[in-house]
Order: sequence, then structure tokens, then C-alpha cells
Amino acid sequence: MPSPVPFAPARRLLDDDLLEAVRSRAAGYDRDNAYFTEDLADLTAAGYLRALVPESFGGAGLGLRETAREQARLAGAAPATALAVNMHHVWTGVARYLHDRGDSSLDWLLEEAGRGEVFGFGYSEAGNDLVLLGSRTEARPDGSGGYTFHGRKIFTSNSPGWTRLGVLGLDAGSDDRPDGGPHLVHAFLDRDAGGIEILDDWDTMGMRASQSRSTVLDGAPARADRVVRRIPPGPTLDPLVVGIFTTFETLLAAVYTGIADRALELAVAAARRRTSMKNDGAPLTQDPDIRWRLADAALALDGVWPQIDTVAGELDALVDRGGGWFRATAGLKVRATETAKHVVEQAVRVAGGSSYFAGNELGRLYRDVLAGLFHPSDDESAHSTVAQSLLGPLP
Repeated sequence: MPSPVPFAPARRLLDDDLLEAVRSRAAGYDRDNAYFTEDLADLTAAGYLRALVPESFGGAGLGLRETAREQARLAGAAPATALAVNMHHVWTGVARYLHDRGDSSLDWLLEEAGRGEVFGFGYSEAGNDLVLLGSRTEARPDGSGGYTFHGRKIFTSNSPGWTRLGVLGLDAGSDDRPDGGPHLVHAFLDRDAGGIEILDDWDTMGMRASQSRSTVLDGAPARADRVVRRIPPGPTLDPLVVGIFTTFETLLAAVYTGIADRALELAVAAARRRTSMKNDGAPLTQDPDIRWRLADAALALDGVWPQIDTVAGELDALVDRGGGWFRATAGLKVRATETAKHVVEQAVRVAGGSSYFAGNELGRLYRDVLAGLFHPSDDESAHSTVAQSLLGPLP
């Protein structure tokens, strides 16, 4: 096992006033199924979208561990805003991951993020449980080293706001081409380059402000200098793929843990506020069952933060786990999202029926936390990853 990584105190970019402003808008965005326009403007002004960008590229220079902590604080104020911003942080985190390991192939992304470009994550596809290892989208060579992309992406968070979209597609290849095929093509699209239609189809139970709309690609072009990898389909330890997987999973874990932190805070406040007629008006803080539920939630939540800190800290410290990173981060994401769901459920039980009403913050957190079930790695995929690490691949 790797040696423990010493942790310095985490730096912060989000002050309390900014978080309160974000919190004050969350219910309205949710009610109206509206995009988080004002939140994004405030976060941009605070330099938060440059959190993971090194100072030499015009950023704040925070590490993954520090950014995970900030993402949790943001999620406690507005989960959908945090989730949407997460996808930009994933790309700046991947570029930072590569840069720190001597790979400059995404340094241009750090430069552009430092200048204010906003990156979206366009990889998810309906029915594609291979995720990073396969694609239903067609990538067609344009003859100049670039590609055009043809397919449909789903759950493209921050759809109204991104200016650059990372995408994955399959170049089927042919026998008459020097490198044969097939290859998975990782590339970036400019929003104004054409061939991109963003559907207005985001009307969900929770995470409504993220506006994670479907994106139809019909010949969307990626020029040669924006094609960052061509990799054969299937398992790989290519640093880009490892960087995407580990950064994505770690930051997702932080967002949902932040939701759980806020739910527990609200549950404690509710227990102090509510009283019991059967106990002569005593506060629920004196009810043994309520005390047990709160303690149960806290015990579960207390186990997640050390995992996030350790995983993110080791990634910051360039610890090399090789293929073990897939098991470590898939497990982290599943444990964090399942724990967050459990904590929010306990909080709702403590708060009582008021949390069932529209507009109640705990009710919104309950709806938002369920989205954690759908992000990769899902429960089945994580178990498959861990089983493979223990038993080897299936024949």
C-alpha cells in the first residue's frame, strides 16, 4: 500500500457571502427549471473556474484535494450548480494531471481555462455502459488530421454555458489505412464551429439547474490540434483515460458528500426546533430514536471524508497505483454516493413531513442526491471493476 500523504491546510476560494448568495438562488432555479446564470457569473468573478489551473497558466493553483473540499462546500449551498461546474473542473483537473506528470498535450486547455473558456463533458451516451472504453458516436477523419463527430450525447451538464466540449467517438478504421483501426478518438469541439444542436430536454426530478441537456452532433468538427488521443477500444492505462476516470470520480464523490454534509446540518437544526407532545413538549434532541438516526448518519458520513482526502491527496502527490486507481476511485464514488443517499434519507426522517413539501431544502436535497446513482461508475460497474482487480478478467 502507498504511504500516507501529509496534508497541508486546504485553501479556499469561496467565501461565506458568495456561498450564501448561491444558496439563496437554488430553490428558485429548481422551481423554475432554470439555468444557474447568476451563480456562474459570481463563481467566474471569484476565479473559481480557474481553481485547478496552475498559477503559471493564470489560475489559482489549488490541488485536487483542495478543490474537492471547495466543491463539497458549493454543493452544500446549491448541488446542481456544483455538479455543473464539476464537469469544467474535471477537464482542468485532467489537464493538470497530465501536466504534473510531464505530458503537455492539454496545456492549451489550461491556457484557455486561464483566459475564461468554460469546458463541458460530452461523453455519456444512452445504452453505452462501456463509458470510456467504447462509443456509439462516429468519429470520421476529415483528411487533415481532424475529425467530425456524429452521434448523440446525454447528460451534458452546463449545456448553456460551456464554450468548449470534450467528446469521445469511434473511428472504425479500415484495412487500407496505415494504422488500421478501430480507434477511440478524444477531442474538443468549439461551441460556434457548427454541427452541434443542444436540445431543450432537461426537465428532471432533481439537479434541475445543471441543465444537463442532450447534445446532437451532426458533423461537429474537431480540428487536428484539438484531437488529443486516438486509442484502441478497451481497457487502457493511457494517462488521459486514467486522468479522466480518477478526477471525475473523486470530484463527484465530493459533490455528493457535500450534499450529505448539508442534510445532516439541516437535520440537527430540525431536531432542535421540533418538539414532542408525548414527551411533554421536550425537543426531539432528547428522543433516543432521533439521536440514534443522527448519530447513524454522522457515523456513515465521518467515514467518507478521510477516503476523499486520501485519494485526492495521493493524486496530487503523483502516487502511482497503476491500474489500481480504477478500483480506488470507482469504489470511492460508489461509497460516497450511497452514503450520501443514506444520510439524506436519515435527515428527512428526522425532519419529518415538512421535508415532503415543494420548496423545502431537505426535499430538494433528497431529489438531488438520487442523481448520484446514475453517474459512472454505477454500482454494477464498480463491483465489476473490483472483481476484476481481485479475480482477473472474465474469459
